[in-house]
Amino acid sequence: MRVWLIRHGLTALGEAGKYQGRLDDGLSERGRAQLKSAAWTPTRVWVSPARRARETAAILFPAAEQIIVPNLREMDFGAFEGRSWREMENDAAYRAWVDGGCAGRCPGGEDRASFTARVNLALREILDAAEKAGEDAVIVAHGGTQMAALERRGEPERDYWRWQTACGRGWLLERCGDTLRVVEEIAFTL
Repeated sequence: MRVWLIRHGLTALGEAGKYQGRLDDGLSERGRAQLKSAAWTPTRVWVSPARRARETAAILFPAAEQIIVPNLREMDFGAFEGRSWREMENDAAYRAWVDGGCAGRCPGGEDRASFTARVNLALREILDAAEKAGEDAVIVAHGGTQMAALERRGEPERDYWRWQTACGRGWLLERCGDTLRVVEEIAFTL
C-alpha cells in the first residue's frame, strides 16, 4: 500500500519563522496561492485537527472526506509557541532545550519522545484502517509529524531532522510491515 505524508501549506507564523505547535493559525494568502489541487482524489484524507492542515487538505483534495486525527497534531512547544528563535536566543529555557538537541520537554509543552510515540500510535491506526479498506493512506499534517513518523519508520534510515520538508511538500511512501520505504519526495506547490 502507498502512503502520502504531506505537510500543510505556509502560514503567517511560519513565514515569520515562529514556532506554531498547537496555535491554530490558518494558511496565509501566500500559502493558499502556492498550493495546487492534486491530479487525483482519494476517498478520504486523514488530517491533523489544526486549521492549517484541514485547509491544505481541502485545497489539495476538495472532494475527499476529512478524518480528523487528534494525535497527528504538531508537537506542543509550550512557552515557545508564537515566538521565533531570534526572540528567544537569550532565553535560558530555550537555550537549554536547543542545547539538548530539542529533545527535552518544552516549558508547558511536550518532549520529543512523547510526541513521537503519540504520532506513531496514530500512524499505526491510520495505516491499519487504510489497509483493511484496501486503499492508500493520505495524511495531511505537520513537518514535525512527518519527522516523528519517519525517524522511527522511514527507510532509508535518517536522523529526525533529515526528514523535514518545506510547506506543501511531503513523501510518497510504500508500507512494508512497520517500515515506510521512500518512493519519492512530492510537492503540491506551484
